[in-house]
Amino acid sequence: MKLKDISKRIDATIKGDDSLEIDAISSLKEPKTNSLIYISNKKHITRNLLDSKSVFLIDESLIEEFKDRTLLISKNPQISFVKLLLLFKQKKTNLEQRQINDSNLIYIGDYVNIGTNFIYGTNNVIEANVTIGNNVTFGHNVVIHEGTTIGNNVTIESGSVIGCEGFGNFLSDSNEWLHIPHIGNVEIMDNVRIGANCCIDRGTIDKTLIHNGTIIDNLVHIAHNVTINENTAIAAKVGIAGSCNIGKRNMIGGMVGIVDHITTADDVIISATSTVSKNITEPGTYTGIMPISKHADWKRIAYWITKLDKITKLIKLKKK
Repeated sequence: MKLKDISKRIDATIKGDDSLEIDAISSLKEPKTNSLIYISNKKHITRNLLDSKSVFLIDESLIEEFKDRTLLISKNPQISFVKLLLLFKQKKTNLEQRQINDSNLIYIGDYVNIGTNFIYGTNNVIEANVTIGNNVTFGHNVVIHEGTTIGNNVTIESGSVIGCEGFGNFLSDSNEWLHIPHIGNVEIMDNVRIGANCCIDRGTIDKTLIHNGTIIDNLVHIAHNVTINENTAIAAKVGIAGSCNIGKRNMIGGMVGIVDHITTADDVIISATSTVSKNITEPGTYTGIMPISKHADWKRIAYWITKLDKITKLIKLKKK
């Protein structure tokens, strides 16, 4: 679309060349030529962004940061960004019932590419623009949403949903929750096993990525833009919030909760029912379990627990 047409549909004004053609939305990490990038904060401006041939959606406070650049300026850029995502979100699925390899019936969308030795149960759905490799097995009631890529030797057990919308929302000025559309996808690489009733969300703009050799138990939720690196094992009822980067060969115990934007090192073990609320930068075994209490009390207790070793040393010194 031409920039002048986009600006009218997202309630933004143009500074610069309104005849530019825009063919994609980019993330801050991977700016693309002829794309639009939403920047909400000065701290997100990098040399990589400034060197890109992109157009930036901003509010008026950031204009001076982008001299001689074409800009889209909005009084409420977050809402403009949601409108922008809706413009570029195109649903192409036109499902039809098929049968492959003399097996059960399956519902398949347009432009689906499936490799050899595909085994599947009943009532599966594969939406448009999905690629599936060789030696892939689905249980029953598996749903693969549009744009998903699945590698070779992958097993997805019954009831799992891959590529659904993520939980991206923000509270508007009128105190209404507005959903942020997701136009990214999910990529599952080779030799991955996904248990029953798991949910892996598509990326907001980029991809959610499950690397080679990962094994995932039943009832696991992996949110948008998460990367799970090679040979990681995730036990049942784990929840991993958006934009986390989980290292190689991690072992994550049952019912672990990992908050958003967390990075873990390689070779990390996280004990069952732990909460991970900060980055883990070194290999090792980690546990984060405390009794539930009022949040203010919990913060005070957590602070003193981290000081116990120093307090103990101080007491020993005084006794001497």
